[in-house]
Parts: sequence; C-alpha cells; structure tokens
Amino acid sequence: MASQAARSASSRTVPARPNTAFRQLRGRLSPGEFAAAVRRSAREIGEQVSCDARYVGRVESGEIRCPNYAYERVFRHMFPGLTLPDMGFAPRETVRGRGAQHEGAASAAPAIGASPAQAEPRAWGTVPAPVVSAAPLATDPDHRDTRIQICKESDVLRRAFITGGPAAALGLAGLWPGDPFDPFPGAGTGSGSTGAADAAHPAGTAATATVPGPRTPPGGRAGATEATAVEEAVRRIRLLDDRHGADGLYPRATQPLRAAYELLDSGVQRRAVYDRLQAGAGELAISVGWLAHDSGRFDDARSHYAEALSTARVCGDAALEAHAFCNTAFLARDTGRPREAVRAAQAAQQAAKRLASPRLRSLLALREAGGWAGLGDRTGCEQALARAERLFAAGPGERDPEWMSFYGEAELAGLEAQCWSALGETRRAAEHARRAVALQDPHFTRNIALFTAELAGNLAAGGAPEEAAAAGIRALALLEQVRSARIRAMLDSTARKLRPYRSCRPVPEFLEQHAASAGRQPV
Repeated sequence: MASQAARSASSRTVPARPNTAFRQLRGRLSPGEFAAAVRRSAREIGEQVSCDARYVGRVESGEIRCPNYAYERVFRHMFPGLTLPDMGFAPRETVRGRGAQHEGAASAAPAIGASPAQAEPRAWGTVPAPVVSAAPLATDPDHRDTRIQICKESDVLRRAFITGGPAAALGLAGLWPGDPFDPFPGAGTGSGSTGAADAAHPAGTAATATVPGPRTPPGGRAGATEATAVEEAVRRIRLLDDRHGADGLYPRATQPLRAAYELLDSGVQRRAVYDRLQAGAGELAISVGWLAHDSGRFDDARSHYAEALSTARVCGDAALEAHAFCNTAFLARDTGRPREAVRAAQAAQQAAKRLASPRLRSLLALREAGGWAGLGDRTGCEQALARAERLFAAGPGERDPEWMSFYGEAELAGLEAQCWSALGETRRAAEHARRAVALQDPHFTRNIALFTAELAGNLAAGGAPEEAAAAGIRALALLEQVRSARIRAMLDSTARKLRPYRSCRPVPEFLEQHAASAGRQPV
C-alpha cells in the first residue's frame, strides 16, 4: 500500500501536457464526432468502449497520459502503423508504476475500490486486458481464439468493476448488458438475439430483481470517486437508451438517481466535488426523466425534469437549466401542451445565451418550432426552423454539451419531419423522415426505429400505403432490439391508417406482424 501511495503521489507531480499529436489526428471532427468514430471502430474489432467528447478532451488535455488496453487496440485499428508515442501518449511502462507489469506482477485489473490515482484512467465499460499485439487481433484469423479469450476476460473484469465500489453503490450492476438484472439479456454481447433472450427472461424478471442500494462513502462524505460514479451512470444510461430504448431501462435507472441525491445529502467537503455531484445528479434526473418520457410515464418524466430544473437553479448551472427546459419542452409537445412547449423552449434559449454553443441553440429552436407546429402557427414554426438550420450550419464546437452527441443532421431532419407532420404537410414530412433514417449513425438504434416509424406514419397519412407498410415492417424489425412505448404508439397509429388498404401489398404482412408483436390477432 505504501509503495502504491508513493507512486500515486509521484504521478500527481507530473504536469499535464496537451497531447497535440492526438489533436492533429482528430482533424476537423468535433470531439463528439470523433468519439462516435472511435465507438464505430471499436465495434469493428469486437471491442466495447464508451468514448465520448469528455474522454477525447481528457486525452487532448494530457490528463490521460496513456490509454488503457481496450482504447489502445481501437486507436491502433483507426491509425494503422502508429505507436502510442506516435499518437502523443507516454510509454505505458512510464505511467503510474507500469514497470511492474514487466515483472509479471500487475497484469490484472486494479484492485476494486482503488482510488483514481491508483488506477489507470478509463471510460465506463473499459478495463485493462492482457498485453498482446493489437494489430493481429484486428487482421489475423489465426488470432481469433485469442481475441475471444481477451473479450471474455474483459467482460469478467468489467463485472468486477461494477459490482464493487461506487458503481455498485449507485446500482449500476442492474444497467450492465448481459448481467442477471439486464433489461435486455444478451444485447451487445454476441450471446444471441434479444428476442430469444426475452423469451427466456420475462420482462418482470428485470423489474423485480434486487439491486444494490446506495452505500455511505468512506468517512461519511462523498468525494471525487462518487462524483465520477454519478457521471458514468449518466453515460451508461444514455448508451443503453441509444441502443435499446427506455421501456426496460426506466425501472432500473431510478435506483442510481436516488443514490446520487443521497450522496449529495451525505455532505461534501470540497466545493469542486460538490459542483460535480450537483451537475451529475441533475443530468441523471434528466436521463431518468427521458426514460420515463419515452416509455409513456409522462407524470414521472415531468417530476424528474422539475427535479433537474430545481437542481440547476440551486447551483446556478446554466447548462443544466437549458437541458432541463429543453426536455420539458419536448415532453409538453408530446403530451398535447404546445403553448407550454413554446414557453419552455424559449426559457431554455434564454439560459443558453450564457453558453457558447450554436448547436445547443439550434436544438432549442427546434423545440420551439415543435411547439408552434402543435399550435398550428405555420409562421412561428417556419421562423424557428430557419433559425435552427442557420445555427446548425455554424457547425459543432468545443463548448457543445456532452449530452448532445445524438444531435446531428439526422436528428435535425427527424425533428423537422415532426414539425411538418404536425402542420399537415405529410409529403414534406416524409421527405425529411426518409433523410433522417438515411443519415442516422448505426449506434443510435432507437432513433433509427423512431425515424422509420415516423416515415411509415407520414407515408400512410399521405396516401402511400405500400411504402408505409414496407417502412412499418422495417420499424417492427428494429423493435426486436428497442423497447419504446412512444415508437410503439406511432406504429399503432400507422396500423389504424392502413387497415382500409388491406388489398395493397405488403399492408396485410405489416398488419399481421404488428398484431403479433403486440400479442394480438389481426383485426
């Protein structure tokens, strides 16, 4: 222990130097766009990393002097022929006592409960794996068995990480794909289809399983470790929602939220840690609120968003306030309160004036446009849409909030489609929805399902039953991976519109599949 503490103290004396080489590798991509490219590359080689804009910023600032092994494999896959020093990283053996690995004493993961200074910086969902050459893993078929073994070891180590320490204190074990509490067993693990797993594990199993409760931090006060756990809970929930939708996640996500606010109540000595916990708890409230929103629990969603807004006002956090109002506007539009949607979106834009993020202001203008469309105010809607497009054209920026990683051209087109649909412009809405589907990043499975369902509904309303049914069939196929009451309601509406067109192929096929997926017989 003494030697570990000495090494940690020594490592803290090394000043962080900006990693200019890695910044050059990012090129003209924003941190969020580059993070999305990292995640795509990870999937190509069977890795699982949760890279986001914040992680990219930590690398470029020099806070992360050397990535863990999972990230190293991904970076080597992205930039063939480059070594870690070529990418601006320090040699692994010089970082935080890594020389011990060459003696065979430190090839395993850090001890559970080790402080951040004792463990290698990591993004949620990644752990060190045995030292192997990265290039053969991606290209050489003879190393396939080795790659599978490394993936299995990584999975074991990930589970060890989340079942001990602050992650368990926040109930994160119930949010890890493939564990006994997972709402979607087997999803993302290569262990079989989601549908088959659901048959073996009824939905009620996930909802009733026991989840670890919050634990009092050492000394009775929350610290940086607990703040990090809250922040990682937010990222994990968002990643799972992107891939699987909200229905099965919401019951599991309320435990981390309760734990986060209990950590705040436990008392925090350092102001910086307290601010991180406040912001993290607020963002967690919004994430959980969104899960409630997307799963049709509108009263719960309203309560969670109000909790986040209250937290933002208490700590004077303009970014959190803008985010809370943004989601409140979206909820108001979806629940038939368009005037409230306009007011909330305008309040969000007022808060966002203190933030240097044109992309955020673009999204907020779209929220306002949705409210005007719900009111039938075409002029107000078109003005807000024009403002949203102008701000979007300014491009991504360093100050864009981390939670906005979903907002790209596809989301812009999808939200515009919703506005035109509300104004009765079904053909125009279908054009935007089709573009949204084509542009969406494959990582956002739920959004692909959403935009495909939107397209089906717009085509059905516009008198194109064959195309609508084909799009509806594609959306139903995606619902094998995604659970969203909102998307299900959209497809229900499309089915009602298509029933008079049973003689048009493939309308009967869509109606049968829709009825079967809902556990009903065709009507």
